[in-house]
Amino acid sequence: MRPIRLPEPPSGFSGLPEIFDAGGVYGAIKRAIIIGNGFAGSENQSIGLVRALGLSRHHSFYRVTRPRGGINEWLHWVPVSLHKKLDYVMKRIIGYQVMVNGQKVMPLFSQTTGLSDVLEADANHIAKMARETFDKDGPLLVVASGRDTISVSSSIKRLAPENVFVVQIQHPRSHLNRFDMVITPRHDYYPLTPHAQEQIPWFLRRWITPREPPGRNVVLTVGALHQVDSAALRSAASAWHDELAPLPKPLLVVNVGGPTSNCPYGADLAKQLATMLRNILWSCRSIRISFSRRTPEKVSNILVREFSGNQKVYIWDGEDRNPHMGHLAWADAFVITADSVSMLSEACSTGKPVYVIGAERCTWKFADFQKSLQERGVARPFTGKEDISESWSYSPLNDTTEAANCVNMALAKRGWSIHR
Repeated sequence: MRPIRLPEPPSGFSGLPEIFDAGGVYGAIKRAIIIGNGFAGSENQSIGLVRALGLSRHHSFYRVTRPRGGINEWLHWVPVSLHKKLDYVMKRIIGYQVMVNGQKVMPLFSQTTGLSDVLEADANHIAKMARETFDKDGPLLVVASGRDTISVSSSIKRLAPENVFVVQIQHPRSHLNRFDMVITPRHDYYPLTPHAQEQIPWFLRRWITPREPPGRNVVLTVGALHQVDSAALRSAASAWHDELAPLPKPLLVVNVGGPTSNCPYGADLAKQLATMLRNILWSCRSIRISFSRRTPEKVSNILVREFSGNQKVYIWDGEDRNPHMGHLAWADAFVITADSVSMLSEACSTGKPVYVIGAERCTWKFADFQKSLQERGVARPFTGKEDISESWSYSPLNDTTEAANCVNMALAKRGWSIHR
């Protein structure tokens, strides 16, 4: 097997004093702001891009938070600002708790939740800070990801257009000119393909986004951005050495996500996975299984019941420290459920064999994503007939580094550059 060269974070050092770089002192970007939405998958993409740009130690984190609990769980389709107003009004009218037969039950509406050490994203405040500190600290890089962050990041761009560079990760659906750059997977443009158009009733086509091909400010990736590069894997390999290095090889890591509307599954897939894993047990000497927060109990219980007594198999219980990065560093191969674009993108950046279970259940653009992985040779369907000891190689996905390079080129056109 030929050696795999993993993606390195861009160095970006020009060898010249800052004053001679493009844009001089006023064109050096020394800081970044990340705007999150409270979901690890989205926020990890922003953190990964900032890391690849060399600003991981020079960023501030803000978050757009929604009210949580009770009926709020049904209002995620409502714009954040309207959602908060509805929550406030209903609290005033109904109160925090509802009485049923004289007893308190789950509140219809509950308080906004979020980490206490993360600031609430306020576009006016961030834009004002960018304008007032521009002469001293230079331009401000703003990186946001997820639907709930769109209104904040676009407002920052509108309020301080000469002082910020705004990157929106994941497709904002409309008015892409509100941002300096949009970074999104190719499968987000699946609705424009002839195959997709055939699936959409003609009277609904005007409502399906995106409606236009990608413009000049759009950067297309294969999968999701993330933090997995060679430096991160080396660090994880060291941190998990004592626990994972002694394991008999080959080591197979199984990552189980959770069903989605476009990739549905339940106990049937868990039973199928258990059968397939039993069939390939002979070819691997160690198996480690991890579940995500989205994994239904009916799925995890089947796998726990099947393998809890097997000495070859370790199942992470969610209590000890998360072994995810250690698994990426030490695994010889992966089996991953098709629902998680993030987990697949990370595994396919290691250059190690990746097998996918449940891809045939995916629909719409997520089926297109699975197809693209197989066409590129970075993933194969899991059949239960594999010999895990037989490795195969491919050119690893390098989306995060490539996206960072595109940001650097766009900044250069504006006379700006990243200063580390």
